[in-house]
Amino acid sequence: MLVNDKIIKRSSSVRLSSLVFTTLIFLSSLGASAQDGEKLFKQNCATCHLPTEKALVGPGLKGITERAPSEEWIVKWVKNPDAMIASGDAYANEIKEYSPTAMTAFGYLADEEIIAIIDYVKNYAPPVEVTPVTAEGAAEVSDSGTLDEGTLRNVLIAIGGLLLVLVFILSSVRRSLTQLVSEKEGVDAPEELGTWGSITHWMATHRGWSGVTILVGTLLFLQWGVQDLMNIGVYQGYKPTQPIAFSHKIHAGQNGINCVYCHTGAEKGKHSNIPSLNVCMNCHTYVQEGPSGTEEIGKIYAALDYNPETKVYGDNPTPLEWVRVHNLPDLAYFNHSQHVVVGKIECQECHGAMEEMGVAEQHSPLTMGWCINCHRETSVQVTDNGYYEDMHERTPSWHDGDPVTVERIGGLECAKCHY
Repeated sequence: MLVNDKIIKRSSSVRLSSLVFTTLIFLSSLGASAQDGEKLFKQNCATCHLPTEKALVGPGLKGITERAPSEEWIVKWVKNPDAMIASGDAYANEIKEYSPTAMTAFGYLADEEIIAIIDYVKNYAPPVEVTPVTAEGAAEVSDSGTLDEGTLRNVLIAIGGLLLVLVFILSSVRRSLTQLVSEKEGVDAPEELGTWGSITHWMATHRGWSGVTILVGTLLFLQWGVQDLMNIGVYQGYKPTQPIAFSHKIHAGQNGINCVYCHTGAEKGKHSNIPSLNVCMNCHTYVQEGPSGTEEIGKIYAALDYNPETKVYGDNPTPLEWVRVHNLPDLAYFNHSQHVVVGKIECQECHGAMEEMGVAEQHSPLTMGWCINCHRETSVQVTDNGYYEDMHERTPSWHDGDPVTVERIGGLECAKCHY
């Protein structure tokens, strides 16, 4: 991982400044625990820092307590770095001299919150990668351990084809044996009816079974046809190749970058925007090499006409053409902020475990039935939700003890999504 020469050469004490970035934006409850510290770090701090020795945008945090005079000193520094510098504190002024960025005061953070982050960094242990071992040529299975629907259908078709071939083989063997017996006994062999003639003869002599077979076959064909028709326009599992091999697993999973850091529109408007390359450059101004080397990150620089050595932008940027993965029909209205901010729905609820995806894909079917079922089953988040608290108090029917689902507040009305 590459950083500029100034960051490489700064003294180890500079790493203390990274602690401030680990407390950006996020404010949790008092009495934060070590688990709260992990949540604080992953949601807001991992954008620029790692809890290891490796540098990201800022330096790694491992060993921060050994470099700082004390944890109490760190808390004071985070709350008001300017006051620490103005007081003449030697360590604070040393940090100021080597730090590439100006510190910001976070006086609104509680002492316990900062201590919780420190505890998380001190106790951090890298996760152990486990590579699943699969038998070569084994049938594809779903997350639940069962064959997926498409694979199961293919298996059944293959079995049916094998059985049909077996019927033809046995029929041929039967005709040959019948002819041999007739020749041995010196009688004329029965008239050859052929395959189709044998089928019609059997149907004529077994009308009951014939009717049942035709009925079952017709019902199966109709079921298969309706199912395929229902899947028209459903692109669940769609996983297109993008102009840059962006990995959510690395960014959202390993580095813990919060979804809304890049997709800011998910909290602020109807659409969840595709982040501009300038957002990428918040980190990749310094992080110039990834798991695939410099090739993919180099595509960002090429699109922005940016020279990573001189850190100068040129005059010929070229927009990237990202391939859209999730796409609702124009007749359907969906508002991200209504679900993310008001409904407090986690991104993974619709998009799946993006933090585990190397390539982004459509996790959910996004059909009308899928949305309706969600509205029927999802309870409205009333507690500590200013959007619904007052409405809840003014609605007597909501106080009957039953869950207040989205359906009960009009979530199934057609005009809510189609108007």
